[in-house]
Amino acid sequence: MNIREERPSDREAIETLTCQAFTNHPHHEPGAKPTEHLIINRLRESGALTLSIVAEEGGEIIGQITFSPVTINGRASDWFGLGPVSVRPEHQGKGIGGQLIRDGLARLKAQRAEGVVLLGEPEYYGRFGFKANPAISYPGVPAEYFLVLPLHEDSAMPVAEVGYHKAFG
Repeated sequence: MNIREERPSDREAIETLTCQAFTNHPHHEPGAKPTEHLIINRLRESGALTLSIVAEEGGEIIGQITFSPVTINGRASDWFGLGPVSVRPEHQGKGIGGQLIRDGLARLKAQRAEGVVLLGEPEYYGRFGFKANPAISYPGVPAEYFLVLPLHEDSAMPVAEVGYHKAFG
């Protein structure tokens, strides 16, 4: 398996993959159509797609992860949001998502990003060092599902409210 940054020619495959990965997702209303692919498209179109990494096997994209900037107390920051992360359904449970997460975090850390936030399952994302922290929040979601990972020992944990790009609308 090859992990690399997305190319312009990957866009359609990423859209298809993301739709497949989120069809019948347990956090969606029953029968709801996925919209995560639209988030990625809007981030890309607005120039806010900081990092998009794909997992490729045999010339086929089987996984993808997105990172985009977040605001801290309404201001631009060196913090980023992780998500969505997608793995083709027949390849789920094989560690591909984890590899994409670790690779993306390493790339952001090398770029001196301060940290990463996400909305997700604490049991899964905890294995990568993400934790809920009462100092940093995202309005309207249960605090235990809004997770934070400072990327450097000297990264200051802001006391803050986080905002995602309008693409998440």
